[in-house]
Amino acid sequence: MPASLKKNIAYIAKQLGFDDCRVAPAQRAPHADRYLQWAEEGQAGEMSWLERNKDRRCDPREILPEAKSVISLALNYYPSHQQKGNRYRIARYAWNDDYHQLIEEKLKEFDLALQEWGGIQRYYVDTGPVLERDFASLAGLGWNGKSTVQIHPKIGAFFFLAEIITSLDLPPDSPFGDHCGKCTRCITACPTNAIIAPQKMDARRCISYFTIEYGGSIPLEFRKSIGDRIYGCDECLEVCPWNRFAKVSREATFHARDSIFSKDLRDFLYLTDESFRELFAKSPIKRIKRERFLRNVCVALGNKGNSKDLTALRKIIAEDPSELIKEHAQWAVEEILLREQRVL
Repeated sequence: MPASLKKNIAYIAKQLGFDDCRVAPAQRAPHADRYLQWAEEGQAGEMSWLERNKDRRCDPREILPEAKSVISLALNYYPSHQQKGNRYRIARYAWNDDYHQLIEEKLKEFDLALQEWGGIQRYYVDTGPVLERDFASLAGLGWNGKSTVQIHPKIGAFFFLAEIITSLDLPPDSPFGDHCGKCTRCITACPTNAIIAPQKMDARRCISYFTIEYGGSIPLEFRKSIGDRIYGCDECLEVCPWNRFAKVSREATFHARDSIFSKDLRDFLYLTDESFRELFAKSPIKRIKRERFLRNVCVALGNKGNSKDLTALRKIIAEDPSELIKEHAQWAVEEILLREQRVL
């Protein structure tokens, strides 16, 4: 019976460590037209993969013709507090191991269980052509906030979404509804005004986009706003009042790595390609590679550094083979010297 099967699915989700499990019907995504317009306006920036497979992204039945249901899953990643005293910030989801592999292993086990009941599945965690927040909201797994981040009433905003498209015809859950009310804290707090309207994000202004996805020279108009962030940005999540319900994740792999947060910011400038890969092994930070990461470090030093950082920056300017890193290091030196002169 579908209702009995759904209870079993919820039990499996809990056993695998997911914090919530909800079901939506497999249908055209509620905000498909808004997504198409967003892509047409070029607001994805260099993230060209978000503009591919548009039909598949808009309707899961284009991915799996037999699809009847979309199972949406939440996994809390809120880590324990990072060490204090560092002059840099990293988005919380990247404080330790990459979540993709961990969640994909869970989804594989889930798929095997669903196959036993005759289900045919496709599953994704942040990697497939699915408007995942649409189906999470449709299933009642929280709602899409004004920041475009999914918010859950019991765990806040620090959680990963995963989805299983299945041929099993499961009773759908009801939407929870939008509970942002009149709150606009995320819009006000965004350092670069990337949230251009409620539930509308221009990625080309977002700090996470610039420090992770963007491969070129960070525009001068945004460098000061980046502050001490060297990978991603949590600003819109941190100010959300629903995070008063956030609890520390049960997954130890999401808690802060001492090897990352025990360093001074300028220490990262001495990383070679090899030592960078070693330091960030299994971390999502490894994906952006040394050049992009050191570019970010130079921007943070330009904003927060002092005369003690000049030696390392000048060494980079003189010796590093990357013109991209050199340019940002030169900017950092000039910013530090200006700041030191103002103090004098």
